[in-house]
Amino acid sequence: MASNSANLWVLLGLGLAGILLMTKKLKKAIREDFGAFIKKFQLLPPPQPAPPKAPHPLTGLTFAVSDVFEIEGHVTGFGHPDWTKTHDAASRTSPIVSALVEGGATCIGKTVINELSMGISGENKHYGTPTNPASHSRVPGGSSSGAAVAVAANLVDFSLGIDTVGDVRIPASFCGILGFRPSHGSVSQVGTVPVSLSLDTVGMFAKDPNVLRRVGHVLLQLPYAVQRNPRQVIIADDCFQLLKIPVDRITQAVTKCTEKLFGRQALKHENLGSYLSSKVPKLKELVGKKTNGNLDSASIRVLANLIQTVERIEFKGNHGEWIDSVKPDLDPALKEQLNEKLEIPDAMIENFKSVRNETRMAINSLLKDDGVLVIPTTVDPPPKLGGKEIFSEEYQTRVFSSLSIASISGCCQVTLPLGFHDSCPVSVSLLARHGGDRFLLDIVQTMYKSLQEEAEAASKSKFSKNAVSQEQSAEIAKEKGNQAYKEKQWERAVGFYTEAIKLNSRNATYYSNRAAAYLELSRFHQAEADCSKAIDLDKKNVKSYLRRGTAREMLGFFKEAIEDFSHALVLEPTNKRASISAERLRKLFTS
Repeated sequence: MASNSANLWVLLGLGLAGILLMTKKLKKAIREDFGAFIKKFQLLPPPQPAPPKAPHPLTGLTFAVSDVFEIEGHVTGFGHPDWTKTHDAASRTSPIVSALVEGGATCIGKTVINELSMGISGENKHYGTPTNPASHSRVPGGSSSGAAVAVAANLVDFSLGIDTVGDVRIPASFCGILGFRPSHGSVSQVGTVPVSLSLDTVGMFAKDPNVLRRVGHVLLQLPYAVQRNPRQVIIADDCFQLLKIPVDRITQAVTKCTEKLFGRQALKHENLGSYLSSKVPKLKELVGKKTNGNLDSASIRVLANLIQTVERIEFKGNHGEWIDSVKPDLDPALKEQLNEKLEIPDAMIENFKSVRNETRMAINSLLKDDGVLVIPTTVDPPPKLGGKEIFSEEYQTRVFSSLSIASISGCCQVTLPLGFHDSCPVSVSLLARHGGDRFLLDIVQTMYKSLQEEAEAASKSKFSKNAVSQEQSAEIAKEKGNQAYKEKQWERAVGFYTEAIKLNSRNATYYSNRAAAYLELSRFHQAEADCSKAIDLDKKNVKSYLRRGTAREMLGFFKEAIEDFSHALVLEPTNKRASISAERLRKLFTS
C-alpha cells in the first residue's frame, strides 16, 4: 500500500509540474504586450489650455505607431534589423505624430510590421509575430500587425499604420477591430518610410468608433459640418460571392441595420465588376487582354493584380538599391517576390494612371456625395500561423480583389468588425467617394452599434450556416429587381422578380412589381395575370388594381379597367391616378 501511495504522489507531482511548465510556455508565447511593440517610449502632450478654452480634442488617449513613422532620436526600423543598422536616428518627428500629440494624445511606442512593410500576414522572423488577441492560432494580418494587436489587446486607444494594398484593413479584419484608410493624399506622409507612393495612405486602428472619428478629425483637419445620413447604401453582390464564410452572416446584418436606421428605400444592390467594366475603359482593355471576354468576373481580379504589380515596381524603385548593396536577410517568400524579374513596359504604368483616374471617377459617380458602398474586407478568415496558404497566388488574388477598389480609386474605406464565425473574426467594409472621409466616419459612428446588434442576432438565428432563408433570399432578389427597374432594365427586373416569386410565392408585392415591369415591356396579358394573383393574395393592394386596370385598358377591356380603377379609389380615395384614369375611361366608354 505504501508503495502504491508513493507512486500516486509521484504521478500527481509530475502532472502538476507538467501543468506549470505548459503555463510558463503559454505565458512566454503570449507576452504581456502580445508581442506588439518593438520599442516603448513616451511622447507627452502639452499642458491643457486655461479655461474658458476647450481642452485638447484627444485628451486622455494613448496611441502607438508602426515602425515606419519617424520619431526624433529613434531609428525607424522598417521591420528589419539591417535597416536599423544602416540608417541614422530621425532628426524630427513625423508631422502626423506631432499633430496627435499636440492634440492631447500620448504616444507610447513603435509596433511590429512585416519585413520592409511588405506582406499581409503580419509575421516577422526578426522581431517575432504579434499574437492575434482575437484568435491566438491565427496570423494577425499585416503589414501593420503590431499596431492592430496593440489596439485589439487594449494596450492603446488607437494606433497608426500605412495602408498600401490593405496593410491596415487586413489586420483590422483579422483582429476584429476598426480600421480606417483615408482618401489617398488626404493625410501627409512626410516623416514615413514609403512603400509605394501611388498607393500609400496613413491609416488608423481603434476599437471605439467615437475614438476613430475624433482621431480622424485631427488627422484630416476637418472643419465643422452637419452630420448627414446616406441616401443609398449599395451592396456589391458580386464581391460577396467570393466569401468563404456564409454570405448572410454579413449581408443580413447590413440589410437590417440599413432598413432600421435609414429606411428600406436606401438599400441598393450592384454588380460592381459589371459596373466597373462599363465605366472604366482602360480596365476593359486590360481585362480583354487577360480573358476571353468575361469582363464582369475578371475586372476586379485585374485590379487586384494591378495593385500588387504597382506596389512591387515602386517598392523596388524606392529601396532596390539598398537591398542590392546591403543584401538583408529576408524571409524566403519575400526574397523570391523581390527577386522576380519585372519587365513592365512604360505603357502599363500609363495604363495604371488612367485606370486609377477612371476608377475614382466611376466610384465617385456611383456613390456621389451621399452614398456608401458595402464590400467584404477580406474574403477568407485569418490563416493559421505558419501556414503557406497566404503566399499562394490564388489566395492573394482573392484577398486583394475587394481591397483593390479603395487602393486603386483612392476612395476612403472603413473596416468594421461583425463578431465571430467558427472562432474567427468577421468584418465588413464601407466605402465613400474620394474626399468623403468626414461623411464616412459619421456613418460608421451612426451604424456601428446597430450593426453589432444585427450581427449578433444573425449569428444566433435559426437560419442555415450556408444560406439565408428563402424569405430573405426572396427579399434580396426583389431589391435587385427594384434597382434594375429604376435603371430601366425591364427584362432584368422581370428576372429578379421571377426569382423572388420562386422563393416565396405568397408575397403579393413580388407579383405586382413584376407586373409593372411587364407593362413597360408591353406584355399586358402577363401583367394582368400577375396583378390578379397579387390581388388574390392581398385584396387591399392598390398598386395591383391600378396596374391591372392599365393592362386591361391596353387590351381593350375598358369596363373591367374602370372597375379596377374604381376599386383602387375605394381603397385610396385621394389617389389621383385612379381618379383620372377612371374618369377618362368612363367618357371613352359612354361616347
